[in-house]
Amino acid sequence: MNNDTVKIKTNGQKINGFSSTEIGDDHLYTGLQTPMKTDAFRLSDEEKKTRIAILFEEIMDIMGLDLTDDSLKGTPERVAKMYIDEIFSGLNPANKPKVALFDNKYQYNQMLVEKNIIFYSNCEHHFVPIIGKAHVAYISSGKVIGLSKLNRIVQYYAKRPQVQERLTNQIAEELKSILDTEDIAVIIDAKHLCVSSRGIKDDTSATVTTYYGGRFDSAEKITELHNYINN
Repeated sequence: MNNDTVKIKTNGQKINGFSSTEIGDDHLYTGLQTPMKTDAFRLSDEEKKTRIAILFEEIMDIMGLDLTDDSLKGTPERVAKMYIDEIFSGLNPANKPKVALFDNKYQYNQMLVEKNIIFYSNCEHHFVPIIGKAHVAYISSGKVIGLSKLNRIVQYYAKRPQVQERLTNQIAEELKSILDTEDIAVIIDAKHLCVSSRGIKDDTSATVTTYYGGRFDSAEKITELHNYINN
């Protein structure tokens, strides 16, 4: 799938013969940008948490849960806080990591690889977890980035409703922009709970997506990168 894939808004109707439910089950990748409303930040984070708590309480009530029980009565507020401050905090550009670049004074001109970056995301089709690890690499064009910032960039884009293909490309495009180089590689290996805990209920499969840009887009560099990752 490529970055030019058309964004689809179904509202329940058929698209190319498939319903919106079927499209979600097939994990269609609909574009590089996370689908956001133009007024997504009209409400403050605190206002969003208040609204989500009210709505989630209604969901729990409809499901028949007793919200007067000591264990449940604080759940709507906890869920709202978790959504806004934690697992979907990457939706807010204000939470984007601040990145400083440094001169490549060591003249290190080989690939730098940060591997096994553990992340938790959520499938945008069912809002259940995606659990995986990312490997990112770049070749300096004259500037370098602090190692922890590579992790923070992965986490920022993971903390939103996601599709793995989009997550892979968003990380790559961000690093290309920051480092001013095409020489970027991103590999993501993840387990989707929407596959293992529902639907097909396959608990053994994993999904791997890759991005190889610039000098990484060659058999020699791909082999070298995988040797680093697998050792």
